[in-house]
Amino acid sequence: MAIDQWLLDQHQHHGHPPALRFYTWQPIAISLGASQRRQIPEHWQNLVWQGQPVNLVQRPTGGRGVLHQGDLTYGLVTSQISGSRDQVYRSLCQFLIKGWATLGISLAFGQPSRDYGRPQSVPFRESQSVPFRESHNCFALATSADLVDAQGYKVVGSAQLRRGSHLLQHGSMGLTTSAELWQQVFQTSAPPETQAQLAVRQGLSSEKLTISNIIESLTQAAADCFDCQLIPQPLTQQEWAEIYALAQKNGPECQSTGPSAVFEG
Repeated sequence: MAIDQWLLDQHQHHGHPPALRFYTWQPIAISLGASQRRQIPEHWQNLVWQGQPVNLVQRPTGGRGVLHQGDLTYGLVTSQISGSRDQVYRSLCQFLIKGWATLGISLAFGQPSRDYGRPQSVPFRESQSVPFRESHNCFALATSADLVDAQGYKVVGSAQLRRGSHLLQHGSMGLTTSAELWQQVFQTSAPPETQAQLAVRQGLSSEKLTISNIIESLTQAAADCFDCQLIPQPLTQQEWAEIYALAQKNGPECQSTGPSAVFEG
């Protein structure tokens, strides 16, 4: 996620164009909201999965903990988007809705709830011993900034960082996350399988729906929704050095295994 923050810095201060990127995680990690580190469960400090430690990394955006294992993460950097925060979310998320629709998955925005502890948009409930307002799990509920499937299960959780007219929006799409690891991390049963997860599981077995297919669909949808040409542009060695230095401020290094940054031309 240091790349996302670096791209925002470059767009804000150095005239780089808007950017869109997709990536997976290796090694796996839990990303924490910007102000969450002091409030995390004690057992997160010593998590191990398949013999490897589960890293904790800091997001530049807010929100709660996100498990990055078997998920696809997107990062979008842009500027000069008018409207309220909710309006901007809805505008920027249209490419996610359109992209998943081409894959046969219908998504809609979660419904805001006056009682934060009783979100009405998500049937899944965490253990009654963990009230929602005390939950450390981003995917324990959906808000009007999140995307849910036809059954109300959360598919995409997103967050924003605004700097004047410039902003970073990034989010996670759980696809093949281990239910066993989920339970170990959040100490509750994994939520029901979303339609996206079901499609990926069935698609992987028949090689009809892969991470590459999803990225291709979302990239084309972004080009259509934002009326732009998206040009793949690898990062240079100097840029990687700058990003690595930035990453050291935010926690252990995680290697991006997804495509390089994609710039808007």
